[in-house]
Amino acid sequence: MNPSFNSGTGVVLFAHGSRDPLWRLPIDAVAERMNHRWPNLPVAVAFLELTQPDLPSTIEQMMKQGLSHVRIVPMFLGVGRHAREDLPGIVQSLSEAYPQMRFELLPAIGEHPAMTSLMARIAAGHGDKAIDE
Repeated sequence: MNPSFNSGTGVVLFAHGSRDPLWRLPIDAVAERMNHRWPNLPVAVAFLELTQPDLPSTIEQMMKQGLSHVRIVPMFLGVGRHAREDLPGIVQSLSEAYPQMRFELLPAIGEHPAMTSLMARIAAGHGDKAIDE
């Protein structure tokens, strides 16, 4: 399936962050795969702490690109305090700072049924091929 995207829409992959610079590589790999698969969809990464860029900086850059709708995808396996409290508070602040933009906060990626299924396949030894290839 190749979804169509509104030209004013972008996606932010939002993760926790780490002092270890290698920690971010899987998040960057998801962004790269998205850029390859959907070249007309602006995709960026942002982090809560310890890694740059942060979400407000990323949103400012997307606004400068002329985007009016941003889907924020929490790249968390589950919903802890950061996904339940911190991130919605940040998004609320961004909504107030950028009233011309619409922010769509998605559920944590680990709670999506497709991700649960993929993790089960990997754990069972049947996830050796990428689904979209």
